[in-house]
Amino acid sequence: MQEHLTDHFILKLIHEEIGEKAFGREMCTRFPPEPNGYLHVGSAYAINTNYTVARKFNGTFHLRFDDTNPLKEDIKYVNAIIEDIKWLGYDPEEHIYYGSDYSNEIYNAAITLIKRGKAYVCDLTPEEVTAYRGTLTEPGIDSPYRNRTIDANLELFVKMKNGEYPTSSKVLRAKIDMRSSNLNLRDPVIYRVIHAKHYRTGDDWCIYPMYDFAHPIQDAIEGITYSLCSIEFKDHRPLYEWLVNELEISEPPRQREFGRLNLTGVVTSKRFLRQLVEGGYVDGWDDPRLPTLRGLRRRGFTPESIRTFIEEIGSIRTQSTVDISLLDHCLRQDLKEKTLTVMAVLQPLKVVITNYPEDVEEMLLIENNSENEALGKREVPFAKTIYIEREDFMEVPSKGFHRLSLYAEVRLKGAYFIRCEEVIRDHASGEITELRCTYDPETKSGTGFTGRKVKGTIHWVSSEHAVKADIHLYEKLLLDQEVPKDSEDWTELINPNSMVTIQDAWMEPYIQNTRPEQKFQFLRHGYFSLDTKNRGTSDRLVFNRVVPLKDAWSKKER
Repeated sequence: MQEHLTDHFILKLIHEEIGEKAFGREMCTRFPPEPNGYLHVGSAYAINTNYTVARKFNGTFHLRFDDTNPLKEDIKYVNAIIEDIKWLGYDPEEHIYYGSDYSNEIYNAAITLIKRGKAYVCDLTPEEVTAYRGTLTEPGIDSPYRNRTIDANLELFVKMKNGEYPTSSKVLRAKIDMRSSNLNLRDPVIYRVIHAKHYRTGDDWCIYPMYDFAHPIQDAIEGITYSLCSIEFKDHRPLYEWLVNELEISEPPRQREFGRLNLTGVVTSKRFLRQLVEGGYVDGWDDPRLPTLRGLRRRGFTPESIRTFIEEIGSIRTQSTVDISLLDHCLRQDLKEKTLTVMAVLQPLKVVITNYPEDVEEMLLIENNSENEALGKREVPFAKTIYIEREDFMEVPSKGFHRLSLYAEVRLKGAYFIRCEEVIRDHASGEITELRCTYDPETKSGTGFTGRKVKGTIHWVSSEHAVKADIHLYEKLLLDQEVPKDSEDWTELINPNSMVTIQDAWMEPYIQNTRPEQKFQFLRHGYFSLDTKNRGTSDRLVFNRVVPLKDAWSKKER
């Protein structure tokens, strides 16, 4: 795996702090997802940052599940996140941990704060806590329960733990400064009552820590040196540092922030993604139009292309939006020399070669990849009746049209010159249903024929040997390039042509041997991947177009 972090601003900072001998232990970073949804490409950026920093300093990388909210979490998300991270190439190996496993240590830390007069049990309702908190321009107001005695707080907190109070009736708050300019320091809630079964600890607990409280304690337990997180947690850093200081953690981990990644026209907010999925606007969390890792994988993106995309972006300090066409470009670069090129006719037009012998077929050798001879050649059957793309014929050609037209010649890819002699139409509609053509046997590809030239080459498939398949063509999910706002209606934002299905496409027979997630270039159409979730009509193969051949990013870079 390439590492392009030489000038990474976080690396520069770490180099300086290591020079000051900040830690007496090896480098250790972590990625702490909450198991209440699936990872997306923005998650991959955060994973990459933590993983590569650990690798750069010969340290370890931890995957730790932030599973301190039993109302939202599920083992299915845990399993999916582990699978996605390994698929992406950032394997944590044996270093997979769960925040819920540290429940006793986190609880004891809360007891320590209470004993030191730094935490208190508060009876305000959630709405009252918010109202007392103040605003960015107005200071907060002390809770009437702020000055409870240490003994009273200890007794009440133990009763909270023992299940003597209903959900949301009491909370434990850190006692810091209700007049701080940083709202996160205005006596934040650090524990709350939730009577719900936890997917991992069952009914062992009915109080659960808030992320901001649990996070630094979990980091300290695991020996994390750097808690690298996205920029929205910058205002939370003073609370992180207050906690490790009050708990007197030796050589405490340090929180440092990097920029948040957004993509043009792509939703990465977990809340918005859930709205799309639960509202039925997309086909689940692995819909190929979504930026989830499951969706990208199903569509046909490779882990190598996603990692290259992240490395091309480099380090960002603030919230940044990147053009999604860069990701497409990285995929094309990854696939162009390692995929087989096959012929697929998406909108078929029947062609009968009138002077080709009846009941005869021949096997033609065609290269698998014009840019990589090492991929060899394959045999493609050729016979009297074939299909070509409907758009590759124009009865009266317009200027610049160099494919097949009436009384004109064109080369069939890897085969012969053919000439159109007659057009057959449907009597009722007038639509062209068939072409009658002749072929020149002396023009066979590979024979060195130089008698005359044609300007165009088109692809084809033999009708007798072709395999039917369904094709999904994808475009951007959203009509606008901007991320939607809360008040907007999804039905007005979604591109109605974000997925177009083509049934009864004809493919050369080689495609029958396709392996799950195998990628192909369909000649002139783009890169495609087998969709293993949906088998399409009549249980036939279904292919997703990952990206077309046209590279919008390369044009922008010129």
